Amino acid sequence: MKILAIAGSNSDTSINRQLVSYAASLIENAEVEIVDMNDFEMPIYKHQREVESGVPQQAIDFAGKIDHADILLISLSEHNGTYSSAFKNVFDWTSRIKNRAVWNEVPMLLMATAPGARGGAGVLEAASKRFPLHGGNIIDTFSLPFFNDNFDKEAQKISNEEKDSELKEKIQKISAIESILEK
Repeated sequence: MKILAIAGSNSDTSINRQLVSYAASLIENAEVEIVDMNDFEMPIYKHQREVESGVPQQAIDFAGKIDHADILLISLSEHNGTYSSAFKNVFDWTSRIKNRAVWNEVPMLLMATAPGARGGAGVLEAASKRFPLHGGNIIDTFSLPFFNDNFDKEAQKISNEEKDSELKEKIQKISAIESILEK
């Protein structure tokens, strides 16, 4: 099983990368690739730029990674209630590839974490509404509030037992769906 773990942040110390990496580690016997948004840095999307130069190779490469995945684990950072600009730009460019839906109906667990009480609720809401319009097959969502209190950075795992159990149940759910699809 191939897992593509995407942290929707270009921060070198991304708490969403820590969360998505932990989530990916919970899937046994999986080949995991963790995506670094910095590898897909492109000019800001502009229609005129697309007409003049086409879709950048980085967007095509990002789409290729999605196409080769069995499961997507996506943890989005929240900037002012929605996606980070780094993630949004990759999303925008990928949506411009002819004859494709961005997420290609690959089953996904959509997640977010933040230092505050809402745990990325705004970005989860935005993505839950938007992604299905672009081929997003969202199986479930997960939010981890108060990241600094609920995630053990040294052990690289959720320290809040209730939230850890919730994530593990959701990982089992998406893994089971992939098992059904393989048959």
